Amino acid sequence: YRGLSAAQFQHPLDQQNTALLRVLPGLELVARNLMGPVAEQVLLLENIGTSIKAGPDQLPSLHRLLTEAAAMLQMEAPDLYVRQNPLPNAYTLAIAGRTPFIVVHTALLELLTPAEVQAVLAHELGHLKCDHGVWLTAANVLALGTVSLLPVVSSAVEEGLLRWLRAAELTCDRAALLVAQDSKVVVSALMKLAGGSPSLAGELNIDAFLRQARSYDEATASPVGWYLRNAQTRALSHPLPVMRAREIDRWAQSEQFRALLAANQQPAGGTSSGSTQQRPAQRKPVQSGGTRIIPVQ
Repeated sequence: YRGLSAAQFQHPLDQQNTALLRVLPGLELVARNLMGPVAEQVLLLENIGTSIKAGPDQLPSLHRLLTEAAAMLQMEAPDLYVRQNPLPNAYTLAIAGRTPFIVVHTALLELLTPAEVQAVLAHELGHLKCDHGVWLTAANVLALGTVSLLPVVSSAVEEGLLRWLRAAELTCDRAALLVAQDSKVVVSALMKLAGGSPSLAGELNIDAFLRQARSYDEATASPVGWYLRNAQTRALSHPLPVMRAREIDRWAQSEQFRALLAANQQPAGGTSSGSTQQRPAQRKPVQSGGTRIIPVQ
C-alpha cells in the first residue's frame, strides 16, 4: 500500500475518541513521561530474559510473517518476542527512545493458522502505524492498578481511555484486513479467540459466527437491549468478538477498503494490470506471550 497513512483506514470511532482524549489537560504529557528509563529497562530485560526474540535465524517463519505485514503497511518492523503462556494473546508497546516491540503467546500460535497469525501481527502493527503508543501506555497503567501514578485520571477519564481503546481495536482490525486481504481470515481469528480450540478447529464455521454477530445486533436493538449492551461493554478493554467480526465484515464490503485494495494491486508504474497481488505462502503459526499489560489481540 504505497504511501499508506493511518488516516486512510482509521475507524471513525477511533478518530472521535482520540480527539476527545487530546483535549484532556495534561493527560498526554503524563502518559508520555510514564515510561521512563527504569520502566524501559524493566520491560527490555523481561523480554530478553523470559521470551524468545524472533529474527531471520530464530523462528524465521514467524519473523517473515511480521516483516511481510510491516512492508505491506509501509512501516518498519518492530522487535517480536514469543513467550510461553497458556492464554492466547498478543500485545504491543512503544517506549520512548527504543524500538517498539510485539509479544505473542505460544497458545496463540497453536490456535491460529499462519495467515491468521499474520493478521494478528498486522493488528499489532496497526497500533504502531496509528501512533497509539501514548494512549496504550496510559491504559496499561490503569490496567496494572497504578492509577495513583496518574493524578489527573478520574473515573470519567478512565472510562474515556477504555472507550478509546475499544475504538482503537476496530482500527487495528482494519490493518489486519489490509494485510490478510480476506475478511474470513480476520473473522476466523476473532472466532477462535472467542471460543476456539485446536481440537475443534475443523468444526468452526465463519458464516455461523457472522450470523451470531447479526443476532447480537438484533438482540440489542431495543432500548433495554441497548442499555444492557452498554453495561456489558463499558468496562472492557476490547469490543466483544462478535462486534469486531461484524465491523470487519462490513468494512470488507466498503468502497474505502476496495479502493485501498485496488490501489495496492496496481504495478509500480501506476496502471492497473488487472491481476491481484500474490499473497505470501501459508506458513506454520506462531505463538505469543505476555506480561500484565492490556492485551491487544
